[in-house]
Amino acid sequence: MSSSSDDLYATLSIPSSASKSEIKKAYHKAALQHHPDKVPSDQREAAEQRFKAASQAYEILSDDDKRAAYDQYGMAAFEKGGGGGGGPGGVDMDDILSQMFGMGGGGMGGMGGRGGPPRRPRRGEDEEQAYEVTLEELYKGKTTRFSSTKSVICSTCTGTGGKKDAKPKSCDTCKGKGVFTKLMQVGPGLVSPTTVACSTCNGNGQFFKEKDRCKKCKGTRTVQQKKMLELYIPPGTREGERIVLKGEADQHPDQEPGDIVFHVRETAHKVFKRAGADLAAEMEITLAEALTGFSRVVVTHLDGRGISITVNQPAGKILKPEEVLRVKGEGMPIKKSSEKGDLYLMVKIKFPEDGYIKDEATLAKLKELLPKNNAARSGKAPEEVDDVDFEADVDLDEFGAGSDDPRAGAEWEDEDEGQGAAQCAQQ
Repeated sequence: MSSSSDDLYATLSIPSSASKSEIKKAYHKAALQHHPDKVPSDQREAAEQRFKAASQAYEILSDDDKRAAYDQYGMAAFEKGGGGGGGPGGVDMDDILSQMFGMGGGGMGGMGGRGGPPRRPRRGEDEEQAYEVTLEELYKGKTTRFSSTKSVICSTCTGTGGKKDAKPKSCDTCKGKGVFTKLMQVGPGLVSPTTVACSTCNGNGQFFKEKDRCKKCKGTRTVQQKKMLELYIPPGTREGERIVLKGEADQHPDQEPGDIVFHVRETAHKVFKRAGADLAAEMEITLAEALTGFSRVVVTHLDGRGISITVNQPAGKILKPEEVLRVKGEGMPIKKSSEKGDLYLMVKIKFPEDGYIKDEATLAKLKELLPKNNAARSGKAPEEVDDVDFEADVDLDEFGAGSDDPRAGAEWEDEDEGQGAAQCAQQ
C-alpha cells in the first residue's frame, strides 16, 4: 500500500474489509460533509480537495476489479499516465498493466502499439465441423458440392470501409487500439488482465463517419457472399481424418483467411466392421454346408459385388462355429496405393429348426453318418447316475441372479467370447 495520504479506506473512514454497502454509505457521508457548497468560502479549497479524494476513493473501492488492483498494488496501479479513458482521473488501463504485469505500452501482446490500430493475427480462424460418411462412401470415395455463405472483403472499398478519398477517424473510446484492457478478479487478491474488443469501432481502432462510409458494406469492410464448394473424400479415408478446404473460411482485411476443416465421422454399418484397412463380417452357413462344404456368394461387398467362396471339405474336416476365414485384398482401399486390406469372415452356423427330422429311420441314418459320442467311455464311470429333466432356451442372465456375486449373469460367457475374439485376431 502507498502512503497514508493514499489510504482510500482511511479517506472514507472505513476498514479494509468494508462491504459495498458500507463503502457507499461512507462516501455519501463524506460527500455531504466536504461538499464545497456546504462550507464557508475560506474553507472551500480544502473541502474541494477532500471531496475529490472521497470521490476517487469511492470510484476505486466500489469497483471489484479496481479494488482488487488497489488492495494488491496500492495507488501505484493508478498513478502513471494521464491519457484518459480507463481508470480514475483519466488513467490508461494499459499503463496500469504495464506496471503490474510488465506488458509494455501496447496492451495485450499482439494487440498493437499505443495510439495505433490493433494488429490482427496474420491468419484467420479455421471453421471446423464434423462430416458423417457411410462405409460405402469411404470404400468408393465421394465427391459432393455444397453452397457456403461467408464474409468476403468488400470489392467496392477494397476493405477500407469508407468511400474513396474519405479519411477514417481514430476511435476516441479505445484511443485507436481497438480493444479495452481491463482487470478481472480471478481470486481473493488476484487479478488478471483481459482484453475486450471496442464496440464503437468494432475492434478496428478507427472508423468512418456515417456520411463517409462505403455504401455497399456500410463501413463493416466485408460483405456476405455465397460460393459453391467441392468436397472430395478419397477412397480409404478413415474415421477422424481431416479434409481441408484451404482458405475458404471467412475473410477479414489484413488477414490471410483460415480453412474450412471437415472431421470425418464414419457411420456404423449393418454388415461390416472396420479396423484400419481390414473389414470383418459374419458368414452364415447351414449345418449341411459346415459338414460338406459349399460354393456360393456369402456376402455382398460395399461396392455391390457378390463375394463368392468355395469350400471343398476333405474327408473328416468341417467348418466350426466362430472359425475365421480370411480373403486377402478384399478389405478397404489403402490411400495413395492400389492395394487393399483383407476381409475376415467369421463362421456362424445356422442349425435346423426343431422337428426337422420327421421319422426314426432318418434319425438312425443321421446317427450312423455322424461321429459317435465317446465321452461315456473315457475315464471311470460314476457309481451313481441320476436321470434329470431340463428346461431349454434359458437366459444365462439368470445364472446367479440376486446373489451379489460378481461372477453372476453371462459375464463368464463374455470372458470366453473375448478370448475367442483375441484368438481369431491372431489367425
